[in-house]
Amino acid sequence: MILRRLAVLFFFVAATLFPAGRGEAAETRTWDEIVAKASGQTVHFNAWGGDEQINGHIAWAAERVRALHGIDLVQVKLSDTADAVSRVLAEKAAGRTDGGSIDLVWINGENFAAMKANGLLHGPWVDKAPNFALVDVAGKPTTVNDFSVPTDGLEAPWGMAQFTMMYDTAYVDAPPRTAPALLDWAQANPGRVAYPQPPDFLGTAFLKQVLVLRVATPAALAEPVDEAAAQAVTAPLWAYLDTLHPHLWRDGRAFPKDAGALRRLLGDGEISFAFDFNPARASAAIEAGELPDTVRTYVFDRGSLGNTHFLAVPFNASAREGAMVVADFLMSPEAQIRKQDPRVWGDFTVLDVAALPKADRDAFAALPLGVATLSPEELGPVLPEPHPSWVSWLESEWERRYAAGK
Repeated sequence: MILRRLAVLFFFVAATLFPAGRGEAAETRTWDEIVAKASGQTVHFNAWGGDEQINGHIAWAAERVRALHGIDLVQVKLSDTADAVSRVLAEKAAGRTDGGSIDLVWINGENFAAMKANGLLHGPWVDKAPNFALVDVAGKPTTVNDFSVPTDGLEAPWGMAQFTMMYDTAYVDAPPRTAPALLDWAQANPGRVAYPQPPDFLGTAFLKQVLVLRVATPAALAEPVDEAAAQAVTAPLWAYLDTLHPHLWRDGRAFPKDAGALRRLLGDGEISFAFDFNPARASAAIEAGELPDTVRTYVFDRGSLGNTHFLAVPFNASAREGAMVVADFLMSPEAQIRKQDPRVWGDFTVLDVAALPKADRDAFAALPLGVATLSPEELGPVLPEPHPSWVSWLESEWERRYAAGK
């Protein structure tokens, strides 16, 4: 994670070294020309490899694009997306404008913002992909707005994420549905609440979720961090955490490492709540025997943080055409229906399901939600992510205030 923070910092510094731009070059060819050129290419897809369900879905997609388009799709499993982004930047610095090592990358947030700012992406091209026309751009605005940064056709939406709380009904009758109510519950039940230690991705997500619920000036979070005003903007968050920490698991002197560690504590009965950005994660964990079948999910009454994750093609991709065709396939109803199945991945679709042909609508409707998964209606309003620059600022400030059990 430290590597991620250093890489992001490096990128924003690099913005002063390389000409800023939206993308290297707009795609001008027809989609048929792109598909024809893609046949026979090998696409190196750099994607986080820490989940066997996700890896399995990518392996299935590799079989389908080989059969449909004659493309060989190879997953390069990453532990941190910033590693891929750093490689593209290094290749640009070395003058490697063709024959790059990465063809397709799974990305969002600060990594996308940094690549866009430094002209490291191919495109715009997404509006040429046929399945992009099926995306619910109006109903899911984060499909074209990545952590408040317009995508401008440089990345294709792949899936939806929404901050979702888990609780064990064996210990909790009525879960707290506001941030103050969660604080009250933690004070009344010391040691039963925890969150992963930032800069773990999910730990930082908890900070952002509390912040967006308590900030007095929400508009400030949509803009890049103003160092002079940031302390005042985030004061309600730190006041909340100052009160919460003494009542956390291990008195707030230690924190779970990551999402997996948080779920294990819930599964072992040591804590009563966990959370995830995948609304179907709890059901999948119950199915896998990781969590007891008494676990259920809920969201805060005022809404929960949500975002979209994307697929992007670096400016110097070796298999540029194949990468665009793979991204289009991964947006297709066939791939999106399969991906939303909790037995496969449980990742919610980016498509406008109501506008799809009846057969596809029926296929989505027939998907099992899972015993602990909320319906899209029950998930309620989505709150926008803060600007990407807030991530590293919040993580640094959290470390300064609370690291090593301060």
